[in-house]
Amino acid sequence: MMHHQLAIQAKFCPEILERILRVTRHRGFQICALNMDHTTDSGNVSIELTVSSQRSINLLFSQLMKLVDVAGVEIKHKESQLSA
Repeated sequence: MMHHQLAIQAKFCPEILERILRVTRHRGFQICALNMDHTTDSGNVSIELTVSSQRSINLLFSQLMKLVDVAGVEIKHKESQLSA
């Protein structure tokens, strides 16, 4: 399994987290960690998402970029985990 860390910048709206989680699940990625920081001044939200899958992270990246309220996605970190 490969672990990937994504940094997502988006416009804050009540359904943005649900949309991101739905796309992640539908593309076959398992969520390992999630951190969300909402800045009330700018109306934006920063989401750090750690996912794992055998699939290419580019598949998830391209689908997240298509979401209307997502301003940007950055692939921060990748590591492989050996299964025993």
